[in-house]
Amino acid sequence: MRITKCFLIIFLLLLVFSNKIIAQYGFSHEVGIITGSVAFQSDYGERHDFSTNAGNTGYGIGIIHYLNFSYKADCNCYTPETYFNDHFKLRSELSYNKTELKHFGEWVRPERKKLFNEQLRGMRGSTAVTNIGMQLEFFPMSIRDFTATIGSWGPFLSLGGQFSFYDPEAYSTLGKLNTPATTPIKYYNATDNAGGTVWSIVSSVGSRYKISPLSDLMVDLRFQYYFSNWVDGLNPDPKIYTENRSNDWLVWFNFGYIYYIQ
Repeated sequence: MRITKCFLIIFLLLLVFSNKIIAQYGFSHEVGIITGSVAFQSDYGERHDFSTNAGNTGYGIGIIHYLNFSYKADCNCYTPETYFNDHFKLRSELSYNKTELKHFGEWVRPERKKLFNEQLRGMRGSTAVTNIGMQLEFFPMSIRDFTATIGSWGPFLSLGGQFSFYDPEAYSTLGKLNTPATTPIKYYNATDNAGGTVWSIVSSVGSRYKISPLSDLMVDLRFQYYFSNWVDGLNPDPKIYTENRSNDWLVWFNFGYIYYIQ
């Protein structure tokens, strides 16, 4: 929680700083909130298994800020018409997501009675991730036309990066992990609840819907790839267990509300 508060303070300071520095160029600003469902892809569960993808889900929330290059707040007018100004926005974000994790798939079915299967069924985990970063959003259609038309749609694509603090927890309902009675050999000494920091790449596809001159609704489907396999607190040896060689990643489907600051 202390790290989360620090990130929040840093994010707010960045907003204040950007308002003071970038305001001299006349750009306008937008702020918003987002929330939705997260599907976390990790070392829990079976690869390419629907029950894993549907079961290891959680929630996410966030606050977002945009630099709008097409409009000048200081003079209540449009900026010089360029392709960049009319098709791109810069998005800053502070977000938080949490997911409860466990094993799904063939090897945890009730009819499987071996110790290995019981141990898998007993393993549990969770991860809470705080993200701060930026994305450049591309709007194929004119931002000016969208802004001027209530009831219009503004589809977009985005790409960016984030810095994250993750706080995982791995445990077993059978007892302490890393004992022969509770832990499959695959996961022996492959857990870490210490947490840490990681960079990630973020890409989104979505759309805005204009509900008033100064407000939009947004729907957004995000893919986020972490440059670590420890975000879930679980990392079997990838050289031996190649099915777990991929780093952790998530898909986040969210809804948002955005307000234009004049």
